[in-house]
Amino acid sequence: TSRCANGGETDNRARVAETLQLRSERARLLGYEDFASFKLETEMAKTPEAAQHLLMQVWEPARKSALADATKLQEMLNADGISGDLQPWDWRYYSEKRRVAEHDLDESALKPYLQLDRMIEAAFACANRLFGIEARPLDDVALNHPDARAWEILRDGEHLAVFIGDYFARSSKRSGAWCSALRSQRKLGRDVAPVVINVCNFAKPPEGRPALLSYDDARTLFHEFGHALHQMLSDVTYETISGTSVARDFVELPSQLYEHWLEVPEVLSEFATHADTGEVMPKEMLDRLLAAGTYDMGFQTVEYVASALVDLDFHQGEPPVDPMQRQAEILDGIGMPSSIPMRHATPHFAHVFAGDGYSSGYYSYMWSEVMDADAFDAFREASGPFDAGVAAKLEKYVLSTGGSKDAAELYLEFRGKMPGPEALLKGRGLAA
Repeated sequence: TSRCANGGETDNRARVAETLQLRSERARLLGYEDFASFKLETEMAKTPEAAQHLLMQVWEPARKSALADATKLQEMLNADGISGDLQPWDWRYYSEKRRVAEHDLDESALKPYLQLDRMIEAAFACANRLFGIEARPLDDVALNHPDARAWEILRDGEHLAVFIGDYFARSSKRSGAWCSALRSQRKLGRDVAPVVINVCNFAKPPEGRPALLSYDDARTLFHEFGHALHQMLSDVTYETISGTSVARDFVELPSQLYEHWLEVPEVLSEFATHADTGEVMPKEMLDRLLAAGTYDMGFQTVEYVASALVDLDFHQGEPPVDPMQRQAEILDGIGMPSSIPMRHATPHFAHVFAGDGYSSGYYSYMWSEVMDADAFDAFREASGPFDAGVAAKLEKYVLSTGGSKDAAELYLEFRGKMPGPEALLKGRGLAA
């Protein structure tokens, strides 16, 4: 909770204050009221007020759920003979104990059913059913590392893209997971097919053993492949608006939407097979896994929304002289539970302060999630998760268009309406 705020050369508090001051000065020199107004002008939200409104619609249901969960964890803490209030460093330990008790879901028993190769096959199979694309292994190409693998992506027998998966952790990689276009799609002059890479940091298995994933790892794999589909299905003239070259609060829609197909029971029933026995995941385990999908969502939503609200506030109006004091005032004003930390406290908020990418834009994950929940409802309202008509509209208006049109226009053309938070709150188990 005090990372990068303990004095010395790694203390970032003064750097944060200076960064906020310089951003504010930059925005005013360009004629904007503040930095948030400058950054959001070209995003789907358009204004910081619109982004804040969405976050606050989600905040109260999430806070209510988190406080109810905190009461249960406090009882577990006291039952262990520990007096005093539940602290941020207690939450994950007792939450995991409660998850195991309530959902009887042991991660170590789940992992053998989530083999990396089978989850890759599942991601490809879903894309085949939705968009008619096939993945053919490329065994004779030079890649960035021996662990990396490549596939030619085809549709109707025609070359569409090259997809590379670099899935294992190693010391030369930064942490996290991401998707990059090594070559973007374009039509200017001649048709150029994209070359796309997904990079992850999954644990490499011992020689001769299959790589096993946690459920979060499998979700990450689907998420990044959603970004890859956005790149590979792009069909625009100019490289500068190709694929994921879209508004920051729109770019996570394809990736977060694709995560939903991991939760489709028929997908796990086919591809979640035991590494040693080959048996499919037992229905009881599958049911428990899916039932646990909304577990601890109050905590997860509160820690995220708090960070997003602080980011927006910092970049509106006059920049704070003391960002840490301002952070405390913001959290107090929204009733932040004392037992939950921000997902990224200000001194180590790399999304916002390591570069300009997500400055005033951390809200965009939630903005995109509102859309992805509503977008998946379009499949539910039709014939199901693989409805061909909805998939065709998704490709036509979202995946193929890049940044060629305003994001709000594209979503309206796809869905016929703009989304509200209802589907998201229901999906997170936070609906009243």
